[in-house]
Amino acid sequence: MAVFYKKYQDNRNSSANKGKWYARAVHTQTVDIDDLAEEMQANCTVKRADIVAVLSELVETMQQHLQMSHRVKLNRLGAFKIGMSTKPADTADAFNAKDNVKSVHILFQPETKIEKDKTRVRALLTGCKVQELPKNAVGADTDDEEEGA
Repeated sequence: MAVFYKKYQDNRNSSANKGKWYARAVHTQTVDIDDLAEEMQANCTVKRADIVAVLSELVETMQQHLQMSHRVKLNRLGAFKIGMSTKPADTADAFNAKDNVKSVHILFQPETKIEKDKTRVRALLTGCKVQELPKNAVGADTDDEEEGA
């Protein structure tokens, strides 16, 4: 299993690293919740303990797909994929994973729902309210006056 990357050259005229080479993660497939469920059903059974087992299996299954350079989409939640930070190389041939890939990380893009008024709301943020914390309210319940975001 490997996360695939593609080399690209910085061609921006204003860049101090113009001509240097970097890498971008490439995702060869998108796996959605139905695909994951098909895989997971072979590995687990379902009560509270079963739900914990399923969620634990979800994490392991997502890890396997992410590390195979797949994008994992959980319907109504969003999509996960692996990204990477790289150091530049002077030429494409000089770029290699050992010397130029600094780190890999998880990128999450929440699913976006378009409301009737054409506003966009990201998954998990529907109905989210914000309020300034009153002074000296550490540990206090602050749900009294919420404002929409």
